[in-house]
Amino acid sequence: MTDDDSDLPGGPEDELPPPVPPEARPPSLIGRSVARLRGHRMDFTPLKVSADFRRLFVGQAISEFGTQITFVAVPFQVYFLTRSTAMVGLLALFEVIPLIVLPIVGGTIADALERRRMLMVAHALTAVLSIALAVNAFLPEPRLWILFAFSFLSASAYSLYSPALRAWPARLLTPDLYTSALALEVVYYQSAALTGPVLAGVLITVDVGYAYALDAVSYLAVIVALAGMRPSPPTADHLSVGWSAITEGLRFLRGKQVLQGTFWIDLNAMIFGLPVALYPAFVLDILHASPAVLGLFYSAEALGALLVALFSGRAKHVRRQGLVTIVACMCWGAGIVGFGFAGTLWLGLLFLMLASASDMVSGLYRDAILKTVTPDEMRGRLEGISLSVVGTGPSLGNAEAGFLASLTTVRTSIVSGGIACIIGAGVLAILLPRYRRYDASNPSR
Repeated sequence: MTDDDSDLPGGPEDELPPPVPPEARPPSLIGRSVARLRGHRMDFTPLKVSADFRRLFVGQAISEFGTQITFVAVPFQVYFLTRSTAMVGLLALFEVIPLIVLPIVGGTIADALERRRMLMVAHALTAVLSIALAVNAFLPEPRLWILFAFSFLSASAYSLYSPALRAWPARLLTPDLYTSALALEVVYYQSAALTGPVLAGVLITVDVGYAYALDAVSYLAVIVALAGMRPSPPTADHLSVGWSAITEGLRFLRGKQVLQGTFWIDLNAMIFGLPVALYPAFVLDILHASPAVLGLFYSAEALGALLVALFSGRAKHVRRQGLVTIVACMCWGAGIVGFGFAGTLWLGLLFLMLASASDMVSGLYRDAILKTVTPDEMRGRLEGISLSVVGTGPSLGNAEAGFLASLTTVRTSIVSGGIACIIGAGVLAILLPRYRRYDASNPSR
């Protein structure tokens, strides 16, 4: 035996390695899955980094809740007073006309005026309109014309102030947070769309006037929030609110294929693939279900969009945003095709939820592209044009779906619309190569 016994059993080389601390061990499959899921959780960074955005978010969330209550109460009262569905349809027409015409004007106002003061005045005037509705509802004989005047004037006010509201977050946040900010806004909007009508139903059973009064009170939240924010003066010098400013905004779009793509993708999805007008016929004639389930179709849309917003944490890391909107548009069309073929209520609701989720993905990135590519002095006008597109597309889509269903069948109209939407997205991908190749990490390329 030698003095060197390192090769013998139990020598230094056979000593057990030190234990690996838990934090240094590689995560298990379940651990990796949980971590990946956590990474998709909603990104609250915009609320943390900007106090002004936080105030605007809270104020708008409360106000939107009241707006959704009135959205249900007004058509109910019109039908209660007239017992005419045609009058309810006419009410919708009063709301659509301002949304088509006035947002472009509102966009010019947003670029020319100090936004904080403008929005405070606009919300105060809208609150007065809701107070007028409440007073009218408590009269022994409510006036029908006041309901129609409210619908036109409130839609006009929204068309004029909404571009400023939509464009403002771009001044409060860095471009990498635009997608996260919109996802947060979607949460409060869709949450209000889900819960507001429920409370409206309760208030209506007591007196519809209380629904309008609560809406008027909800406007105080956004007015107080705006009062606590910093002023937001216009970027452009001496921009007048007139025809020249409007035409300047329209001319700015020339040759901007990336911006144009955000509008064309949305129009393609809404004109060909929107079957909302056919929901009643689908419930009664295809599913042979009770009219009581009709509301579930609208809720399925809201739920699909809400789920996307809640799990949008990684959305801000996506670079090929143009390509994602094209694929999402195709998925929307595929969801509508599946909905058209559905033979049961729950399958139809599932496909509608998936379609709505796809449309929400497209909307997140279209909004991010619009805010990133557009210079600040033009954002109001471009948001106005975008709002006009958003207001026009669904109306055209519902008209197309209803007309085609009257010539063929309800299933044929829905399924063919979804297929046309998929084909249209493919055609746009070919015709708009710069939009398809848009890279958020290098938006100027």
